[in-house]
Amino acid sequence: MSTQFEATVIIDRPIEAVFTYLADGRNDPDFSPRVLKIDKSPDGVTKLGTVFHSTVKDAGMKSERDFAITELTTPTRIRWREDSQNSITVREGGYDLAPTPEGGTRVRLFNVLDGHGIGKLLLPLAGGAARKDAPDFGERIKAAAERAA
Repeated sequence: MSTQFEATVIIDRPIEAVFTYLADGRNDPDFSPRVLKIDKSPDGVTKLGTVFHSTVKDAGMKSERDFAITELTTPTRIRWREDSQNSITVREGGYDLAPTPEGGTRVRLFNVLDGHGIGKLLLPLAGGAARKDAPDFGERIKAAAERAA
């Protein structure tokens, strides 16, 4: 059982700058208030196999989450999967980037959520909340990426 949410925004920054910003998952706390802490392994430039280890707070509960980069096509595509054992995980997530004629970047974000154990019962609620927040989440990404310039 899975559910998906997505958002699309136009960021007023060149595609290369947006890609570099989004590929470094350590920037996630800039636009995702649920991320309390995040580290990267190994250090250095994000590449295929890089893992971001995070502590997040969802519905008042803290959990540890590991996201592995599964695809990186500079400057247009980033994909990840969650390698954690939580009740709701991200089977696949990603960013699709495209330049705009005005010199900005169109970014589509998506996550496919899976429920495990009790998470199968919670998935419709979590998915609904994620879909409801998706437009605002996209706007937070836009604001953070534009501030990072």
